Amino acid sequence: MASSNVTGTGHRRGGFAAESAWATGWTGAAAVLMTFGGIMAIFQGIAAIAEDDVFVVTQNWTYEFSVTGWGWIHLILGALVFLAGLALFQGGAWARAVGVALAGLSMIANFLWLPHAPVWSIVLIVIDGFIIWALCAPRRESRA
Repeated sequence: MASSNVTGTGHRRGGFAAESAWATGWTGAAAVLMTFGGIMAIFQGIAAIAEDDVFVVTQNWTYEFSVTGWGWIHLILGALVFLAGLALFQGGAWARAVGVALAGLSMIANFLWLPHAPVWSIVLIVIDGFIIWALCAPRRESRA
């Protein structure tokens, strides 16, 4: 990819710019959802680390893990998702790729978190799916 220098008139020189406002809008929506979801995952991780009795641990579940261990996973993943969401506001293509990867990891983590917080996990799985769709939506880009 070429550099994205901006001239004095505000036009991009040598970079790629989305022709459609929808492409920019969906990326912005994904960035907002990622920053919000990252903050919520951080709080979820802190709650799981601080007190193990906050979450119900079901018996005989296929994916039995330590709640404290999952708390650390959610805390770290939430911080990464939050930072990637902030990077999306800058508009870098690398941020979209990282956002898709982190949303996928978050989707898997929330699937495994289903026995502890089923409604919250399902909501976050749907949000992560929307983030992936929004970041992978086709963009009509042209040389500006």
